[in-house]
Parts: sequence; structure tokens; C-alpha cells
Amino acid sequence: MSPSTTPPAAAAPNASGLSDLEYRALTNALLAAIEAQTDRWLQDDVVDIDGARTGGLLELSLPGGSKLIVNTQPPLHEVWLAARRGGFHFRHVAGRWLDTKSGEEFWALLSACASEQAGVQLRFAPG
Repeated sequence: MSPSTTPPAAAAPNASGLSDLEYRALTNALLAAIEAQTDRWLQDDVVDIDGARTGGLLELSLPGGSKLIVNTQPPLHEVWLAARRGGFHFRHVAGRWLDTKSGEEFWALLSACASEQAGVQLRFAPG
């Protein structure tokens, strides 16, 4: 293949089936949806939750000093979640982020972990 017909690295598919551009778009949307939800909860006085984002890492501070960390892993095309319950790795499969071990869906697990750590029922959903 000549250099002119070789796709750029950003468009080449990864083991996840996503190109790097698709992965970045999906993870940016995921982090933005989490941030938007936490902002709504703060505004509506549902829970004292604070989000701090640095690049592909979003740290959520919850009441009592606990934290949830959502971190993108571009080389692996994964999203990682760190919570009191443990650490989880998610891959994008058929339009959903699924845990690589249990198959549990990202939004359901994030909601369960946030609810446990905040002491109030919280539900995250895609934006």
C-alpha cells in the first residue's frame, strides 16, 4: 500500500472496533454527560458532589470524602471506573460500555457506586 492510500493512524480501527476518533468522541460525550448530571444535582440540591476534570480523567468528590474516578484509557480503548467497591474496566460493545469481567453496563454500575458512596439514590444516564 502506498503512503497516500494508508489510512491515518487516528482512523485505523483498534481491537475495540472503534477508530481513535470514534473512541475520543464517545469518551468525551460520556464524561460530559457525567459532568452535566453532577451539575444538575448540585443546582437542585440533590447531593453535594463536585467534579474535577483533567483531560480524560474525571474525579467526583462525594459526601464523607469518598471519590469516584472515571478515567479514559486511549491505548486500550477502555474507560476505567475506580470506586470503593473496586476497579472496573469497560469496553464499547454494540453501542454500550460493558465491564470486561462481569458484562455489567457502565451507567448502571456508576449509578450503583455513586449511590452507595453518597448515601442517596443517584442515577447516571447517557446524555
